[in-house]
Amino acid sequence: MTSLIRHITFDCAAPHEPYALAEFWSQVLGHPVDPADRPGDDEVALDVPAGRTTLLFVRVAEKKTLKNRVHLDLQPDRPREEEVERVAALGATVVDDRRRPDGGGWVVFADPAGNEFCIEASAAERPA
Repeated sequence: MTSLIRHITFDCAAPHEPYALAEFWSQVLGHPVDPADRPGDDEVALDVPAGRTTLLFVRVAEKKTLKNRVHLDLQPDRPREEEVERVAALGATVVDDRRRPDGGGWVVFADPAGNEFCIEASAAERPA
């Protein structure tokens, strides 16, 4: 018997609200916030198709103190440069730029609550 990943959970400490962080990730990933969730809730999820892993945002008391040990690597459906500009405009901040002149590499971002994630090259930009 094995386990299925149901949620990937993000901790949210004040002043970051679970609902606001879910709205940010909703815009990044294109999945709406679960319609049952409301601003002020302690747990807020994205609404994804049945059988798919969702993101869950949970209010916690303690603030983040260290670098994430696990993070998301995102492969956009558009050119990486366009996605980098788009997520920055949504409120993410660049933590480290690891793009290479040959088109490889990635950009490390932090979401509004400081959780790291990476934007890689799109499938069309990857070598065959």
